Amino acid sequence: MIFDHNVPKRLRRFLTGHEVHTAREMSWAALENGELLRAAENTGFDAMVTGDKNLEYQQNLEGRSLALVVLGTNNWNVIKEDCAPVVAEVNLAKPGSFQRVAFKSHPKRRRDLSLEP
Repeated sequence: MIFDHNVPKRLRRFLTGHEVHTAREMSWAALENGELLRAAENTGFDAMVTGDKNLEYQQNLEGRSLALVVLGTNNWNVIKEDCAPVVAEVNLAKPGSFQRVAFKSHPKRRRDLSLEP
């Protein structure tokens, strides 16, 4: 599995049972979208995780040996709170498929600034 440029690499520790590489580790930092998908597929990767929500509309995966897992956010603070949806979608990914990962909304915590008498 390959992580696109915009995926927090710390996510890999939650994907046990999967060999995970990043685009940067593969020296593919200059590759974008279709080029990155082709390079990943030609190298034998079976899935790519990305935070680029437009990629599923820009690329046709029909007949490809690569699955695309699209994160609803690439914000590590949101992802680390509940990695289960990512793990589930990665495990469901089949060649030529798009898997979308939705996260529960995490309202920002507000500090109580009221003053006590």
